[in-house]
Amino acid sequence: MHIFGKILGAFFGFLFGGPFGAFFGLFLGHQFDKARRLNQAGFKTGSFGSGPSQTERQDEFFKAAFAVMGHVAKAKGQVTKEEIQLATIMMGRMNLHGEQRKAAQDAFREGKESGFPLEEVLERVRLSTGGRFDLLQFFLELQISAAFADGDVHPSERNVLHKIARSLGFSSDQLERRLRMQEAAFRFQQGGGFGGQQQGYQQSGQWQQASQASRLSDAYDVLGVSEDADAKEIKRAYRKLMNEHHPDKLMAKGLPPEMMNVAKEKSQEIQNAYDLIKKEKGFK
Repeated sequence: MHIFGKILGAFFGFLFGGPFGAFFGLFLGHQFDKARRLNQAGFKTGSFGSGPSQTERQDEFFKAAFAVMGHVAKAKGQVTKEEIQLATIMMGRMNLHGEQRKAAQDAFREGKESGFPLEEVLERVRLSTGGRFDLLQFFLELQISAAFADGDVHPSERNVLHKIARSLGFSSDQLERRLRMQEAAFRFQQGGGFGGQQQGYQQSGQWQQASQASRLSDAYDVLGVSEDADAKEIKRAYRKLMNEHHPDKLMAKGLPPEMMNVAKEKSQEIQNAYDLIKKEKGFK
């Protein structure tokens, strides 16, 4: 627990300025302790306006993503093997090796520690991205994916996700909408809709292939539209999502290059859902 700065600040503040000085010193000490926590967690404490390079901002985004992922995984009190596997899968999808993989593993472990400064780290994410909506949305979706590692979101994980969403500037309604979309995407992937990467319903005699109606319903949820939406509304939702998740655009705005494959997979998921709906509706 970091209180050294607060103690010193309050002491010297009271010494030179009485009760008011103590209060002001306590505030300064709190800022000092917060900076120490961030430094110990591997995050830089310089302000966004001081001009960190693109590489430094990408590095901070990368570390924060895995650290917060570890924090979400720890929300239930014990990290499950599915959540550890998810982190490993994420590292594989990003093709992380050597020092990059070690950095991701270290950040994930830091996020699981009891004193992890979640709010401070998320504030750094907002600053390092310049508050760009699509990058913050990508970050939030990574954390939602972590929560869905075992196919369900525990109430304590949901609470943490709400804290993350608020800190990144998303409302509770926006988070719940993305949770529904991710849940549908999880089922859609299991039905073979995610670029053929997962074939859960097709690989075993214990599982039957998802019905066309069920997969179609999930496809609508992936795009965030109702099943009675017309072609114009569906196309508008599709284009908006593709614009927000376009890998090249995300890279240009500061997405770490290691996460390019994840962005590509998300775009492919959106494309697959749209293609299924378009085929069913019969429009071009």
